Amino acid sequence: MMADVEHAEEPGPGSGLDGLDEQLVEQLVGQARAGGLQLTGEGGLLQQLTKRVLESALEGEITDHLGYDKHDPAGRGTGNSRNGVRSKTVLTDVGEVEIDVPRDREASFEPRIVAKRQKRLSGVDEMVISLSAKGLTTGEISAHLGEVYGARVSRQTISTITDKVVEGMVEWQNRPLDPVYPVVFIDAIHVKVRDGQVSNRPIYVALAVTCEGHRDILGLWAGDGGEGAKYWLHVLTELKNRGVADVLMVVCDGLAGLPDAIGTVWPRAITQTCIVHLLRNSFRYAGRQHWAAIAKALKPVYTAPTEAGAKERFAEFTEAWGGRYPAIVRLWDNAWAEFVPFLAFDPEIRRVICSTNAIESVNARIRRAVKARGHFPNEQAALKCVYLAIMSLDPTGNGRKRWTMRWKPALNAFDIAFEGRLTTGRN
Repeated sequence: MMADVEHAEEPGPGSGLDGLDEQLVEQLVGQARAGGLQLTGEGGLLQQLTKRVLESALEGEITDHLGYDKHDPAGRGTGNSRNGVRSKTVLTDVGEVEIDVPRDREASFEPRIVAKRQKRLSGVDEMVISLSAKGLTTGEISAHLGEVYGARVSRQTISTITDKVVEGMVEWQNRPLDPVYPVVFIDAIHVKVRDGQVSNRPIYVALAVTCEGHRDILGLWAGDGGEGAKYWLHVLTELKNRGVADVLMVVCDGLAGLPDAIGTVWPRAITQTCIVHLLRNSFRYAGRQHWAAIAKALKPVYTAPTEAGAKERFAEFTEAWGGRYPAIVRLWDNAWAEFVPFLAFDPEIRRVICSTNAIESVNARIRRAVKARGHFPNEQAALKCVYLAIMSLDPTGNGRKRWTMRWKPALNAFDIAFEGRLTTGRN
């Protein structure tokens, strides 16, 4: 059956989708089924086709290297010639495939499509990294490859593949950044790290919105939960050294020492408490049966037209709920200085600051990956998992378009409210 592939006519222009001869494909599939050959799996049609395609490509490479076709008399006396083949097994997207790699007498042939000592095609590495980004452990990925592709891939090999991203992570963490961002959100994802004993450790994520309305994750930092002004000064100075000269507004969740560090690094930046986090923290002090009523009572506070109006609405909330939940009143009192800044801005700015869409979609992806792992052997493994998760965000690009559309009105409002700092900073 496979001999028919070698003697098939070259497909002409427009013959089938993407230049493939649909009749030839149907013929191959039909012959495979008639002969009892599976399309997928070990020894199936796809594996045999992959073997032929790879071997044909390698034959083309050695022809280019030597300068003459196989059995061509023009090769006589050239000083180098073909010298048989060596067999090797490579892991491909369709499972393990044994191929014959041509050799030359001078051993100067260096194949590119399947390089010497290469045991996996690049698509396999991408598949492993993608599965890891979704939170699968090395054992689960190994079992998946064995079950679906019949491939024997050790957990160590999978760990080696995913370790490749560490170099990219270091480069990404040190890449140059834009000179100005309208908003930077700083949030923490808590992971379990088994370093002597299992403990909860925060991984901080800095997510910015660019002047064009795109999402840009600026970096990741691991902490131990006791971070203060000195730690945050180091993090923000790192961002400044990478090119961020100005930030209009930093939205965060009451991280100790962060407001002081923001004022030191970007004196003109406004520190804004994340309204969503403030509400969630309020619910921690209340019984679940009161959550809806408390949310309804607090909404007039953060939607008030002015700070004076917000104070009046909060006084009403305190009168209604302060006796039962004084901790909620204390929480808002302590956060008031960082809560009120956004009340001075247009509805467009308020809307994007109050929205959970800005960072929650990112956090949701990270949490899924982290939860699937359970705990990590060390800090580096946790950072790698989070990095893989954020690198797999928005594979279709549709999210980027939605972000841009959502942020355009707010960006115009930012530029007016902050007296052209966005326009000046990016010029």
